Amino acid sequence: MGGRTSELLQGVLAAHGGLARWKGFERVDASIVTEGLLWGMKGLVQDSEPRRMTVWLREQRASVMPFGGPDRRTAWTPGRIAIETTDGQLVAERTEPRASFSGHGESTPWDPLHRAYFNGYALWSYLTMPFLFTLPGVTAEEIEPWEEGGQRWRRLRVRFPDSVATHCALQDFYFDGDCLLRRHDYQLDVSGGLPAAQYLHDYIEAQGLRMPGKRRAYRRDADNRAVDAQLLVAIDISDLHYT
Repeated sequence: MGGRTSELLQGVLAAHGGLARWKGFERVDASIVTEGLLWGMKGLVQDSEPRRMTVWLREQRASVMPFGGPDRRTAWTPGRIAIETTDGQLVAERTEPRASFSGHGESTPWDPLHRAYFNGYALWSYLTMPFLFTLPGVTAEEIEPWEEGGQRWRRLRVRFPDSVATHCALQDFYFDGDCLLRRHDYQLDVSGGLPAAQYLHDYIEAQGLRMPGKRRAYRRDADNRAVDAQLLVAIDISDLHYT
C-alpha cells in the first residue's frame, strides 16, 4: 500500500469515527427503507415499509425482519441463506447461495432466497464500510481523482478476496475533502454484471461512528456516469445503534 493510499485510507477511517472505536462494537442495528427499479427487474414487489436490519461487525452475518411475513426474518452468511420464523423455526434455506446466481442476467427473476441473500450481503457491506477495507486479504490503492458536479473526489480502488461476500471483486470508492464516502462504483455480479454508481449523502452519527443515511444506486454508463432515469436501488437508513 503506497504512502498516499495509506494516508487517504487513514483519513477515511478517522472521518467515519475511527477504527479503534469501531472495534469496540460487535453489532449494529438500523431501520431501512428500500425502493428502486431493481426489484421489478427481478419480478419482485418492494414495499416502502421500514424493516429492522441487524449486521454483525466481527463476522459476515446479517438478518432483516420482517421478511415475507410479520413473523419471519432472514439469516445470512456467505455460505448459507435461510428464512426462519422469529422464534427460530426454519422456513426455507439454501447452502452455497452465491452459486444459485450463476448464468443470471439483468432481468433473471429472483426467488425469495435470492432476494434474501442479496439483502444480506449488500447491507452487511454497506453497514461495515469503510472499516471492512481493513479486513484480511482486502487491498486498497489510490487511483486518479474524479471531478463531478464541481467537486473533486479522491478515489480508492478496493479489491476484495473471495472470502468476502460483496457485489464484485473490484470496486471504486470516491471521497470528498472531508474524507467522507460520496460515491461507490461496482458491478452487480448476481445480476449479470450490471454496472452501478451509488451516491451517498445525509450522514448520520451514532455513538461516535458516522454512516451515510441515504444511498442511491443508478445504472452506470460507458462514460462512468450515472443514468439519472434508472434508479436501481434507494436505501434510507436511520435509527442506528451499536452494541
